[in-house]
Amino acid sequence: MELKSYLLAQLEREAALTRKAIDRVPEGQNDFKPHEKSMPLGYLSALVANMLGWIALMIDHDELSINEAGGEFRPQVVSTRAELVAALDKQVAEARRALSGTTDEHLLTPWAFKMNGQVVQQQPRHLMITDSVYSHLAHHRGQLTVYLRLNEARVPALYGPSADERF
Repeated sequence: MELKSYLLAQLEREAALTRKAIDRVPEGQNDFKPHEKSMPLGYLSALVANMLGWIALMIDHDELSINEAGGEFRPQVVSTRAELVAALDKQVAEARRALSGTTDEHLLTPWAFKMNGQVVQQQPRHLMITDSVYSHLAHHRGQLTVYLRLNEARVPALYGPSADERF
């Protein structure tokens, strides 16, 4: 199987799981935080809705370089589930475009994440997509399900059944 075919198939699976989670985000709770050190629900849900768009960034550019504040790479917090879904749809379309148009040879070339000009992580693009997008997204999507539970929202079945939903 080609790398890009594998990554495209994974994109479709992750997009479907992400949609299930963001479809449950309660509106009007953007400031909710389960702990003072936790990120607010609005930011977390925007992050989850937008992360698949990082794939296009990793394919279309050779690096991402941010300053320590990192403000220019923060997702925009929105007010409604419809806006979250629209953000997800836009990012999935961009990722699909980028993956469809790339080659396995390009996916084997390095991509770098830099902070203040220093390389934080550099690996072949396919590994960065797998680790820094798909695995990272699974982590934050799981975090989002905890926020859903704490806000009395139904938790979707993602990789297995939840207390609220069977497959």
